[in-house]
Amino acid sequence: MQFEQALLSGQCSEPFSFLGLVSNDEGDSTIRVFLPFAKSVIIRNYETKEDIASLDALGNGIFETKVAAQIATYEVVADTESGEYTYVDPYQFTAEAYHAVHFIDHAPENLYKQAGAQLITTEQGIHGVRFAVFAPNASAISVMGDFNHWDKQLHPMQKTEMGYWVLYIPGLQVQTQYKFAIKDMYGNALPDKSDPLGFSQHQYPSHASVVYDHNGYQWQDGNWQQAKQKKNHYQQPMSIYEVHLGSWKRPDDATIQYLTYRDMADDLVNYAVDMGFTHLEMLPISEYPFDGSWGYQPVGLFAPTSRFGSPDDFKYLVDICHQNNIGVIIDWVPAHFPEDGHGLARFDGTCVYEYDDPRKGWHPDWNSCIYDFGKDTVRQFLVANALYWFDKFRVDGIRVDAVASMLYLDYSRNDGEWIPNVDGGNHNYEAISLLKWMNTEVYKQYPYAMTIAEESTSFAGVSKPVETGGLGFGFKWNMGWMHDSLHYIAKDPAYRRYHHGELSFSMVYAYDENFVLPISHDEVVHGKGSMLQKMPGDEWQKFANLRAYYGFMFAHPGKKLQFMGNELAPYQEWDHDSELNWALLNHESHKGIQNLYRDLNKVYTSQPCLYQLDHQQSGFQWLDLDNADSSIFAFARYCEHSSEVIIAVINFTPSVHSEYRIGVPLHGKYQLILNTDSKAYAGSGFNAYSEIKTDNIESHGHTQSLNLSLPPLAALYYKVSN
Repeated sequence: MQFEQALLSGQCSEPFSFLGLVSNDEGDSTIRVFLPFAKSVIIRNYETKEDIASLDALGNGIFETKVAAQIATYEVVADTESGEYTYVDPYQFTAEAYHAVHFIDHAPENLYKQAGAQLITTEQGIHGVRFAVFAPNASAISVMGDFNHWDKQLHPMQKTEMGYWVLYIPGLQVQTQYKFAIKDMYGNALPDKSDPLGFSQHQYPSHASVVYDHNGYQWQDGNWQQAKQKKNHYQQPMSIYEVHLGSWKRPDDATIQYLTYRDMADDLVNYAVDMGFTHLEMLPISEYPFDGSWGYQPVGLFAPTSRFGSPDDFKYLVDICHQNNIGVIIDWVPAHFPEDGHGLARFDGTCVYEYDDPRKGWHPDWNSCIYDFGKDTVRQFLVANALYWFDKFRVDGIRVDAVASMLYLDYSRNDGEWIPNVDGGNHNYEAISLLKWMNTEVYKQYPYAMTIAEESTSFAGVSKPVETGGLGFGFKWNMGWMHDSLHYIAKDPAYRRYHHGELSFSMVYAYDENFVLPISHDEVVHGKGSMLQKMPGDEWQKFANLRAYYGFMFAHPGKKLQFMGNELAPYQEWDHDSELNWALLNHESHKGIQNLYRDLNKVYTSQPCLYQLDHQQSGFQWLDLDNADSSIFAFARYCEHSSEVIIAVINFTPSVHSEYRIGVPLHGKYQLILNTDSKAYAGSGFNAYSEIKTDNIESHGHTQSLNLSLPPLAALYYKVSN
């Protein structure tokens, strides 16, 4: 018998034609089950528990009997050496299984609502799990797990015309572990695969997917959700604390490797509130197998990493952030994925998710696979995943990693190692189209969300609307500002006069995009040195330079992002294998940097002039741009109310300027609201005027001016009060 041989050899692609309730040409039906460990089998009515029939043993674990064409839902009762084993036969639920592919391609979010492992209740009130996995070129797939002792024969799945394999198994519940046993088109067994749509996943060595119910968690962040609908991100302060959850802090108990999501809902959130941050940005949360990738080699895009707890635990962390008025951004990696055997690579023996040609499908920088951005199924997979984090975990934003690597076909490739597009150019039209679709869907369905691009080139319109030709991101990291400003501040102050334009150049293009100013994890690893290490001079000058730099950053237009630990000014680079060096806070100079950062956040979030017009030219004016000899920069920040202005003056040399005259736009008294040289920040405490009145003396194109006293290596903020 063809089906019997296919079943016994693990090559059965159409189990619904052989197992369960199968109609015959004679007008009746056959019930057939496959139970290699059974001695005898009967079937009984599921509701009444009345016996319907005994099944004949055909050998090789196959039992069957003929029944009427239509019978009630039945259960199987098997006599085994371990006793009686009863279950509801999954192969009688063909309609429930096929329902997985109904409308799945009508909207991207249908993917995570239909496929994967979905908790289903039938019309008869039977609870169970419906499995659906896309593997169009597989010859056979079975689902195995703790419910069938990881037996690869017992639960073959049915292949559908759409390339999905489906099966509904009654009786399975939350926390059920499972994987897919897949054979390629030639019948060869592949490594057991985790569910690409799995909502939860175990760590090494099993990498098993876990059934999870998204409806179980009860959110308590209603006030946050209402409040954010009244806010315009572009006119709000945004001070982002970028965090690698595995190394921010470690447990006191050395036998425990990580704090949990719930631990961090206390410690990390309280710290963010105390420091005045408005948002937490977490390095990729999606499940990943290798700690050293920091999450940037994800294998389970739909599963929050189980290193720190369950999906409910992650929801709790987001919930507590919101209850404390902290927004949540997660890093999202749609550019590439690793080759781990349990993951997406050659999922059914063919390139289901990645480009087949290594000139497009293999990333030389990260030794990983590149998604095939031209395939409809892959595009839906990625867009669905972006929506999923907003939908199920209520994150407020996603920061999209490595966008430049997606946009350019020749990214990190030499001549001959890449394939031009249809026009002979290096733009990946498929990736560009995908990013536009993703942003369109996110903002359509979640209009108060944020998408942020890490894009390191001058690609035009990254944060411009799709309808005007842009990619549609809400914001873009300002990598040019980061690179130029760090290059400048690393120079000995004696030579900064020759690099003056590096610090001012960012304002030439400051309004081309909606920028975030990032000092991210990438700037304090791989031999680049910590922020303190980048600073020139002796010990005192290093700290003074760093304070002045942070003062410049917060006065410059653009939202702010700082990687965890930068506020502690460590001597060493970030190490993902250990926690931050919190003991540094026992030293005055390091404590001073932390105090400064807390006060910078306080001043920044309380002064609309420092954020309200971040993305409009009317919010900024140079006051002293060309003072290269003294390495002084001065500029004004405006807000919507013309009667308010903040003046920022930054002295990037160790020289004191006791009489520095600067023209200002408004007449009146100016109050000092921040001085990075204050003793509270372990500065020199040089006497900068706490209040000063304008003189009717023309300077820098203005009819009135201030005569300031500038401390060494320091930033001053003055606010006019009329």
